[in-house]
Amino acid sequence: MKLCIAEKPSVARDIAKVLGANMPKQGYFEGNGFWVTWTFGHLCTLKEPHDYSPHFKSWDLIFLPIIPQNFGIKLIPNAGVEKQFKTIEKLVDECAEVINCGDAGQEGELIQRWVLQKAKCKKPMKRLWISSLTEDAIREGFANLKPAENYQNLYLAGNARAIGDWLLGINATRLFTRKFGGNKGVLSIGRVQTPTLAMIVQRQKEIDAFNTEEYWELKTKYRDVLFTAAIDRLKTKEKAEKGLSYLKQYEFEIIAFEIKEGKEKNPRLFDLTALQVEANRKYGYSAENTLKYIQSLYEKKHTTYPRVDTTYLSENLHPKIEGILRSMNFYAQFTAPLLSQPIPKSKVVFDDAKVTDHHAIIPTEIPPSSSLSIEEKLIYDLVAKRFIAVFYPECKISNTLVEGQVGTIPFKASGKQILEPGWREVYASDKKSDSEKKDKDEEQTIPEFKSGEKGPHQPLIHQGKTSPPKPYTEATLLRAMETAGKQVDDEELREMMKNNGIGRPSTRANIIETLFKRKYIERKKKNILATTTGVALIDTINDELLKSPELTGEWEFKLRKIERGEYEANQFKDELVTMVTELTRKVINEKAKIITFKDESKPTDKEKTIRKATTIVWENETCPKCSGEKLMKGKTAVGCSNFKGCGFKLPFIIFGKKLTEKQLHDVIMKGKSSKLKGFSEHPDQVTEGVLRLSEFFLAELTAE
Repeated sequence: MKLCIAEKPSVARDIAKVLGANMPKQGYFEGNGFWVTWTFGHLCTLKEPHDYSPHFKSWDLIFLPIIPQNFGIKLIPNAGVEKQFKTIEKLVDECAEVINCGDAGQEGELIQRWVLQKAKCKKPMKRLWISSLTEDAIREGFANLKPAENYQNLYLAGNARAIGDWLLGINATRLFTRKFGGNKGVLSIGRVQTPTLAMIVQRQKEIDAFNTEEYWELKTKYRDVLFTAAIDRLKTKEKAEKGLSYLKQYEFEIIAFEIKEGKEKNPRLFDLTALQVEANRKYGYSAENTLKYIQSLYEKKHTTYPRVDTTYLSENLHPKIEGILRSMNFYAQFTAPLLSQPIPKSKVVFDDAKVTDHHAIIPTEIPPSSSLSIEEKLIYDLVAKRFIAVFYPECKISNTLVEGQVGTIPFKASGKQILEPGWREVYASDKKSDSEKKDKDEEQTIPEFKSGEKGPHQPLIHQGKTSPPKPYTEATLLRAMETAGKQVDDEELREMMKNNGIGRPSTRANIIETLFKRKYIERKKKNILATTTGVALIDTINDELLKSPELTGEWEFKLRKIERGEYEANQFKDELVTMVTELTRKVINEKAKIITFKDESKPTDKEKTIRKATTIVWENETCPKCSGEKLMKGKTAVGCSNFKGCGFKLPFIIFGKKLTEKQLHDVIMKGKSSKLKGFSEHPDQVTEGVLRLSEFFLAELTAE
């Protein structure tokens, strides 16, 4: 038998259907020469300090730095995880070949390799590598299975990343907590989260230090066109009024008139970060929620693999583009002009040299149904319109520049007109953002002028104030992480800088959410601000290695080189060991100061409620799976009294949350729970939602 291991039950179900493994078993499917089983995302994790030695349970500084000679892995302590792993272990032992069907990315590779390593797998192994979950894509993937060794460097990079995060996170967090926490709380330090926090704190300090100044500008109106004086802003009202008096003495004269026709390039296809930026800008969605929505669309087969960092497509996808466009019935008004002629094969869209593991996010040929949530529909619409827009002609524009003069004072005016909308037609009916409205208001329709013409004009004074830098929003913070804190607007330059960005597209949302949970940052409307604790933590860290986005970007670059086989994973680990050792020595010798923690709101007496214990007699309830036997309560789970024959069991701890008997009773007898919080071990990092009993009588968590 060939054993296929997917990353979650729903994906295993899709693969089993295509392979003809239609017989459900306990923890896997069987049929047509295949077993198809699954993990729940991470089943394994790196061992904790106390797993190496009991004395590491203590956070005393004398035990730092903690540097295991060999890093080990262990199962995540969870009854459901342990049960599923035993199933995988048994199947690995009995199969002839293993096919790794994990998510086709660095994290997916790491998840599966750790599980197979823990199961002591010695069997031949192949890799399923696909970019969508449609039946055609799965069939094509199985027809072109790759040797597992092709992805060894991807695993080594993922493993090096995990070890690097462990070394720095464990040691620096214990170090700063004991040295500066004053026994009031944990000071969390991370390889990516700390430089991200440092960027937010730095921006906040720039805003706080900014002194707003008033300024005055000279303007004038000639033939209904508003001109601005091309001189430095005036610092006093008196100078402005003198200037105004001077302007009234002379006519306005045209010095130069120039019209240049140009083009606005098409927007690029979405990578994950660009999609998160656009969804935050347009709909205010957090990066974490956008990832959740696009992941759901991928699993429902409507879009391709989302955790990508390229905006290009593989050249072999070109023949499939027409079929995808034809399937997009809802967008027929936009696709019809494209389908009336051959689809262009532009290097701006199709470039194998710019595609690594996956191509950009695009729709599949399976259009979405009306059952999608409103958020999923809006995210799909962003992906669909961007996909269509890249194949439209460029937008042709006319830029007009007029130079004038009043006496000796030069003036300028500019305007932009759209001659042929091109790709902008796709977005013609979209609601304009505030910034786009502002740009539109500032555009002037300029008549034709002739050099040397003169005439009367209406001079005026415009008074304004200098503005401080803007606080980060989630959109601008994601962009800053992608470019290691550098302000980059040009898309081509930004594409080149991705190798040195901090974090990966798939992890940035989680990093931002971690900073919120730690109360290092907070939201005020769409703005992200550092809390007093966040500012104090960054001020306490003297070592630039910990908080520099550029240096963290260099580590990311090395991790990508490990992926390409151009850098040794052990060398990366050794560099971090040296850094952690030096950091520990320096911080221990520093003068201690206590960081102030942000106060958490405490509930009032009225808000405190006393929960009444609900007594449930499980022996009176019938098993939902076999419908013949009664249920019984054990030490760790509730299950069928005929467990050996039926196999039904639900643990009290699910996805890291301990359920009450009432909550477990709802899941088993009603099929779902009420909305619950506090899940900590869900593979998609969902922390709250509704638990449902799946068709395989397993608990599935749906974020609602």
